[in-house]
Amino acid sequence: MIYLYYSDRFQAYNFGPEHPFNPARLMLAYKLMEESGLIDDRTCRAEAPPASEADLQRVHTLEYIAAVQAEEPELAYGLGSDDTPVFPGIWEASRLLAGSSIDAARRIAAEGCSAFNLGGGLHHAMPSRASGFCVFDDPALAISVLEEHFERILYIDIDGHHGDGVQQIFYEDPNVLTISMHESGLYLFPGTGFIDELGSGRGLGYSINIPMPMYAGDEEYRRAFEDIVPPLFEWFSPQVVVAQLGVDTHYTDPLTTLNMTLTGYTYLVQRIIDLSSRYTGGRLLALGGGGYNMEVVPVAWTSALTLMRGEKLMEYLSPYWVELFVNLVGREPLTPPDIEIKVGPETLKRITAELDRTLDALKGKVNGIHKIY
Repeated sequence: MIYLYYSDRFQAYNFGPEHPFNPARLMLAYKLMEESGLIDDRTCRAEAPPASEADLQRVHTLEYIAAVQAEEPELAYGLGSDDTPVFPGIWEASRLLAGSSIDAARRIAAEGCSAFNLGGGLHHAMPSRASGFCVFDDPALAISVLEEHFERILYIDIDGHHGDGVQQIFYEDPNVLTISMHESGLYLFPGTGFIDELGSGRGLGYSINIPMPMYAGDEEYRRAFEDIVPPLFEWFSPQVVVAQLGVDTHYTDPLTTLNMTLTGYTYLVQRIIDLSSRYTGGRLLALGGGGYNMEVVPVAWTSALTLMRGEKLMEYLSPYWVELFVNLVGREPLTPPDIEIKVGPETLKRITAELDRTLDALKGKVNGIHKIY
């Protein structure tokens, strides 16, 4: 069984009409899943209550929780910034997204199943600060629940931005291996996620970052993933996997400078599913995350759910869904598969050289601790 977490109430997590984090992309994703016949006896739509204050305290400080509950700008807590403005109802809406990931983690622990929270993946939130559109760190909250039941939890993040909040929260925890593939912090928010961020104390060697060059595309992502990630799965032998499946790596995304296509994205998702199945027996919590092109996110996450079901990817979009999209967004959606992006020879040479240096140096640093590669 796959539990798909989506509620119309997710639309309340809304920073305003000009903000890139548009909750309509979640609705469009769910509608495409529904129209594609994916909501059935194998995929159960689930809704969860908002996270309790006790659950939020697993990760967040009492002072920060109180600041969110007050629903007033407080820059000391990251609330009211340009990227995370305060809106009426932010307390309830943020708790709902977090509660869905927490509930999904509890189902996985109890039933040995998999789950997908479309509203999850808010990986930038810190224990006492909102950041990067993220108020409560639902991936970290879910992991904290899973730690009550499992000794080895692997978190993998393929969002275009570094999963800095999750990394920081578990930076000293050897029971949680965090892996983040993202556009290098040299070029992109949050400016972190470099290869020397390896954890500390007992958690040294349990934080792995794969910073990708600007304009990296499908081939570079495939190579980096296969070079680094499968050996980490084999070494760590996770009992459960949490995967943040942000799709702002796509070449049309307005907030990153990467050249991934949906073909490359679904390759990574399939590999994560395969590795999770091999090592955990299918205990996989998939989360949404970034992705700011309204044409891409629904197709990407519908494809991810299709792959979780072990089915062939769709070849066309439902006419009803296309009409819904056009009425909402005002343009025709992309039809998968999308085009392959080619870069010039000099750019390709730079990308290849930078990635070679990164992968070689990363393996050297990891081998200095764990002897994995």
